[in-house]
This record gives sequence, structure tokens and C-alpha cells, in this order.
Amino acid sequence: MLEQVDPQTLGFSPQRLKRVSSWLQDQIDDDRLAGASVMIGRRGKIALFDAVGEADKDAALAFSADTIVRIYSMTKAVTTVAAMMLYERGAFQLDDRVAQYLPEFARTLVWTGGAIDSVEPQQTQMSIRHLMTHTSGLTYGFMHTNVVDEAYREANIELPGSSSTLEELVNKVAKMPLICQPGSQWNYSVSTDVLGRLVEVWSGQTLEEFFQSEIIQPLGMHNTGFYVGADKQQYFASLYAPLSGGDMSSMGKASLTDAPALRGGLKLEEAAKGSRFLKPPGHCSGGGGLTSTIGDYARFCQMLLNKGELEGVRLLGRKTVEYMGKNHLPGNRDMAVMGQPVWSETSYDGIGFGLGFAVVIDPVKAHIVTSVGEYHWGGAASTFFWIDPEEALFVVFLTQLIPSSTYPIRRELRARVYQALVD
Repeated sequence: MLEQVDPQTLGFSPQRLKRVSSWLQDQIDDDRLAGASVMIGRRGKIALFDAVGEADKDAALAFSADTIVRIYSMTKAVTTVAAMMLYERGAFQLDDRVAQYLPEFARTLVWTGGAIDSVEPQQTQMSIRHLMTHTSGLTYGFMHTNVVDEAYREANIELPGSSSTLEELVNKVAKMPLICQPGSQWNYSVSTDVLGRLVEVWSGQTLEEFFQSEIIQPLGMHNTGFYVGADKQQYFASLYAPLSGGDMSSMGKASLTDAPALRGGLKLEEAAKGSRFLKPPGHCSGGGGLTSTIGDYARFCQMLLNKGELEGVRLLGRKTVEYMGKNHLPGNRDMAVMGQPVWSETSYDGIGFGLGFAVVIDPVKAHIVTSVGEYHWGGAASTFFWIDPEEALFVVFLTQLIPSSTYPIRRELRARVYQALVD
């Protein structure tokens, strides 16, 4: 774990930081969450780490720094870093056509509305940049918004979770119509899973092999992987859901972020002991397959905050990281202009999208206290991270509550972190 120091030396008020810990405990006391942890880093040091509640209520296992959780879509940032490492080595250009490396996408058609067979050719060929910015026209089966989503479900395109290989699943994806012309809309999707397959093609390694040799081991993220080994399973958390409104089918509908906060109570969604994450998967999902600890993911965030380097290990060049953190949506538009009003791991107003994560372009429009240029993403089990280069700050929040739209946890935590900054 990164070194923890007196928060005053990092510009935080210790008294005001207590509001973060009090808020964290309130989540447990109010039966919103079973357990959770938060880590706040600034200027290369840790200002606050706190963990409360239980990782497994039945086993009375405390949530701690050692707790391993499903980070789901926080995997996307790792996959995009992997791809950009290969970009720096000359494996591809961002505007290369996906079909140049995965020929099956040359024949992918675009849905025009109505029946699933109402289609037309791609007017603009899907590019690598489209994958990284979720403007590819791909979708997720759990969205429940149109016939293409339904076709994904019927074809068992589930990432992670299916026993198919990544190559087989991506071949299935290529046969499905796109829900829009590439580059025309922002839609949360399996784009990063396709990008993970491209990492395999470009590197000649499996995604797991590339992660381990090029990112996980170099950064010292020793408790991160696509499954939890037998020697670490005692630290793995169970997954919970609210007693009402907590199944995956709600994730494609309008965000519940502004819904009444008091839902009350928890139910077990997936026990740690019976989890599919306890054994090697049939495929490694670059969009949502990793498990990790708070200390491990903090090291990943600090590497990005350091512009690609951590403790003498450099994964990316400074300019590459800066480029990833810029808004890549056309015309510097936000997601509200380009996206559909459905669930994702961020709000839409005032939020653009970089390479692998959302980027704040207008904090006032976004209704959040933060800096222009802050970038972030989260996971379906309510995990979250954000990186604020202007303040030399990162925050990682871990818990295991699905879906992430259940409570406005992320907005509440942001307010408490920034109010504690006093320098």
C-alpha cells in the first residue's frame, strides 16, 4: 500500500476528513451497504484510508484493506491502458478500422429502427477510437432498451460470465447489428471487451498474460486478477443488492441516482463461496472481469496521476496519459448531447469521454464539486474511482452493492472529500 501520512501535510483538514469516515459508517448503519472502504491519495501519499462493515455478513468477515471485490467496469481503464501501451509500441493507430485487425467487423451492419432485420451498411467504419470512447455503436444485452439488446441476450453475449472464449464472443458481437452509425452516439457497451480481444491480437498474448506481465506485476498489484486464487479466497467479498429495485434488469433503464435514498435492507446476490470468480473464466473480460483490492487499484490510480509512472516503473509516456484524459467526443460535446438517457457509470451533463474513462468538462453543468479535467469511472457493484490532476488527488471507493445506480453514493462522497481540502 502507498504510504499513509498526516493529512495536514497533504492539505486536508483532519477534522473535516472525519466527515468522510462518518459518512462511510452511515452507509452501514442505514443498511445501504454491507461493507465499504475508501482511500484518498494526494501528492503521492495517502491522506485517509477507512474500512467499515462486513465483506460477508453470514461469515461476519470484516471489510478491510485485504478485501478482494469484483471491480467490474473499473477493468475498462486497465484494458485501455494496456491498449495504449501497445499504441506506443506502434501496434496500431487510433483511427485504424477495427476490421483491419478483426475482419469480421467489416460485415457488421447498422440497425435503423424497428425490426432487428432493418439494417444498413456502416457509413463510417468502426475505429479503435470508437471502441475506446464507447461511440462504436455496440451495446450491452442488459440494457433492455431495443431489439438489438434483446438479440445480445438471445445470443448469450454475456461479458463476463459466459463459458465461451473471448474470440468466440467477439465473433458473435460482430454478427449483431450496431445500434447506431459509428461515431454518431455515445452508448455504454461491450466496446472494451472488443478492445481486450484486440490487445490479444496485437500482443500475441492472452489478455490475462498481458495484464500480468505488463501491468499487474510491474505495478505490484499482487491481489488483482481475473479470478481469486485458492490462497486468497478467504478475503473475497460477497455481493449484495437492495431488497427492492436491485436486479440487473434495472441497469438499462433511466438512472436511479436521484431516486429516494432510503430503500432499506440488503439481500444476498452472490455468495463469495459460490462465485464464478473463484475459478479461471472461460474468457477474460476487458470490460468487467477483474477482481482487486483498494490498495492495488490505488497504485493503478497513482500511476495515472504520475502521468504513467510509479516507483520507477513507467507504463505510459506523460503525453499519452494527458491525451487519454482529454474529451474525445466530437466538438468537445458532452455525453448528454451524444448519449441516450439510460444507465451508465457516470452522469451525462457536463461530462465528456476520454480514452477509457469519463472526463469532467463542466462541473457546474454536471452538478458536482470537482475540477475541470477530472476523470473517473466505476463498476456495477458500486465501486468507483476518480483522478483529479489539478489537485494531484485520487479517490478509490470499494463496496459490493449491485446495481451502482441504487444510491447517489458517488456524488455524496465527492462532496465530503472536496470539503476537506483546505490548502
